[in-house]
Order: sequence, then structure tokens, then C-alpha cells
Amino acid sequence: MTDSTGPAPRRAIAPEADWDTAKALFDGGDGLVLSAEQCGIEYWFDNVPQGTLRGNVLGHAPDVVTPQLVLDEGPLHEALIREVAFRTLAEERAAASLSYLVLDAPNLACMEFYATQLIDETRHAMIFRRHLVGLGAATPDTVQDVIDELVGDDRQRILTPLENYVLPIIRDEHDFIGAVVLLTTLVEGVLAPSFEQSERKWRPLDPVMADIQKGAGIDEVRHLAVGSSLVRAHLEQHPKDTDRLVEIVRNGMHLFYELPVIEQLSGWEALYQEGIAQHADLLADYEIWPGHKLLDSTPEERIGKTFEMTARIHESRLTDMGLAAALT
Repeated sequence: MTDSTGPAPRRAIAPEADWDTAKALFDGGDGLVLSAEQCGIEYWFDNVPQGTLRGNVLGHAPDVVTPQLVLDEGPLHEALIREVAFRTLAEERAAASLSYLVLDAPNLACMEFYATQLIDETRHAMIFRRHLVGLGAATPDTVQDVIDELVGDDRQRILTPLENYVLPIIRDEHDFIGAVVLLTTLVEGVLAPSFEQSERKWRPLDPVMADIQKGAGIDEVRHLAVGSSLVRAHLEQHPKDTDRLVEIVRNGMHLFYELPVIEQLSGWEALYQEGIAQHADLLADYEIWPGHKLLDSTPEERIGKTFEMTARIHESRLTDMGLAAALT
């Protein structure tokens, strides 16, 4: 006999993972509530490949292409390849750190969730790396050397100090919940708003970059939500651990705000500003934020908006986790 029932119907994509319905942080996505139990391997396969990626492993549809004006050498091209190179390296280092959370997960739900996040961050690094090749800045054989050259001193000035603070807690002390706190605040809490700001500024110039950033941002919002729920549940059961985690967060945030991030962003944004001035006709009506045209924005405003959103995410997530004291 043959089975006449046919294949099981495909389950609906969760709204927070759907390309068309997922809320960005700028639009209220920071209020998303999800647990590790909800977001395991089954959730990931049901939602991310077809919902967030829409079957596009490289983060964008084949017919979405980078315009020649960004491929040509000039300030826009230079601003973009510097940003893509740094994001590639940052995602690689985030993925490496996440491997310890899979190793030290206290239960199956946490192990499954962090296994999916490890896949997400590794894929983010891969698609940024591939985009750098697509932009003509490197070949597949030279891309790692090109990334090192483009990132330059920022690796030692920004990424290394963060790793030197985070890795002993994650790798040496095997402090699972301390690691979750740090990744939620210092990694996801910084990456997510920067992805959304970058998506907005590159949308009219490089839709490939914008789509990559949008998809990665959807992932990061989910990571933020689950990380927050894990810390909140831990503190409900272990309230005496609050002061210790507050100190970990406070020291980490103090370190982050001492790093030369504004100097780095200022370099990117100065090149970007020079580039958009050369293409004012193309951008005449494009709004980077509602009611605010891109051409009227300044590097300082764009950097300020990123830090404003980062501070908002820190405030909302730390309060949600029960660590609001770290903000003082």
C-alpha cells in the first residue's frame, strides 16, 4: 500500500523570523520575548532557512546585485569594504566564543539554542567574507589577508580587549550564565543596532549589503531575546547572584565605552559622507530615518543614532534581565 496522507503541511513561519514581519529594534523588536526551549534545533530549521533566509544562504536573492557605483573605486567602495572586513572578523570571533557555551550548556535546551546561534554567527561571517570578494576587494584565496589589512589596528584596539575580558569568563571559568550576560550585552547588544543602522544607510546604494544586514539583524534580535530570558530565569532562581553579574556587566560596558569605536566609525562615516555627496541625485528623496533625509544627515548624527540605540538596548535588556543596577 502507498501512503495517501502525503507530506505533512509546512508550519507557518514564526513572525519574529519572517523576512516580511520581523520587527527591527528601531521598530519595537527589543521587546521580543523568547526562551531557549522555544528556539531549539526544530525551531531553527522550521523558521530560519525559509523564513529569514528565504532559501538564500548568502543572505540575498540572486537578482539582488551591487550597483557599479559601489564596485568602482572611490569613497563609497572604501567605506563599504572596511566595514565588511571588520564585521567579518567580529562575527568570526563571536562564533568562536559561542563554542564554549555549547560545551558548557547546563541543559539540552541551552545546548540546542547556542548550537543554532553558533551556526548563525558562522554564517554571518561567511556571507560578509563572500561579499568582500563580490565587491572585488579580494579573491577567495586572498580574502583573509585582505581582511587583516583592511581591519588593521582595529583588531588589536577593539576586538582583542573585548576578547581579553570575555574569554577568561567563558573559556577559563566556564561561567555559563556570566557568558550569556556578556554575549547579550557586549556582543548582541552592540551588533544588533549597528546592523540596523548599516542596513538603512546602505539600502539605496548596495541592496546586497542591506539585505545581508537585515537578515543578520533578525537573527540578532532573536539571540538577544533568548539570552535575556536565560539570565532572567537564572536570577529568579538565584537572586544572590545578581551583584556578581551586575559587576561583570558594569566592567564590560565600561571597557566598551573606553574603546576607540567612535574613532573607527568616524573614519567609515567620513568616507561614506564623501561618497553620498557624489551621488546626491540618486539619494535626493531617501530617508535614513522617518522624516530625515540621508543627504541631510551628518557622520556625527549617524554615529550618535547607533550609540543611542545601543544604549536603549542595554537599558531595556538589562532591566528585563534584572540587572538594571549595572546602568548606574
